[in-house]
Amino acid sequence: MLAQAARILLADDHALVRSGLRMILDAEPDLQVVAEAADGHEAIKALDGTPVDLAILDIAMPRMTGLQAAREINRTHPTVRILILSMYDNEQYFFESLKAGASGYVLKSVADRDLLEACRATLRGEPFLYAGAVTALIRDYLNRARQGDDLPDNILTPREEEVLKLVAEGYSSREIANTLGISAKTVDRHRTNTLAKLGLRDRLALTRYAIRAGLIEP
Repeated sequence: MLAQAARILLADDHALVRSGLRMILDAEPDLQVVAEAADGHEAIKALDGTPVDLAILDIAMPRMTGLQAAREINRTHPTVRILILSMYDNEQYFFESLKAGASGYVLKSVADRDLLEACRATLRGEPFLYAGAVTALIRDYLNRARQGDDLPDNILTPREEEVLKLVAEGYSSREIANTLGISAKTVDRHRTNTLAKLGLRDRLALTRYAIRAGLIEP
């Protein structure tokens, strides 16, 4: 008797990308996409109604990024394993993915080659690291050993990060308030706190920071 296929949630804001990845995954007898989402909020909502073993999250999605969704999934659905998909071979994004609870980081440019291996490794409880990520890990370990430093924790709260992302995407305080279900005054307070914590002065500086932090695409 065949074992049940692993149940997968696939989240990417590009329908064509989701379709292509789904074809790759569903062609395998041990893997099955059971839910799709176009952003992080949809992904979290889908998990509430559909049993899932593995969530594959695009790192850069509107409204809520894959990193933000990964943190929330890790907190609310700790048995769900997480893979991050990214266009960028970027050390900061890679380390942020690990800190957010992901077990692996897959580059979209080689997803047709790496995705299946990454899924199976993650489902076995093993990390999946592409070659560049291994190099980054070793370099980071050596640097920290030399300097005695740890990676800095995120100084923003999850809510401040949500507000920052939406500010950087050009939403007004009223629109952000409606999206997050909070008052415009609370949005303004979060924005003020974020500017103070980061030592920044205006929306443009916040947008630049959001791009560097992987919250939005450049």
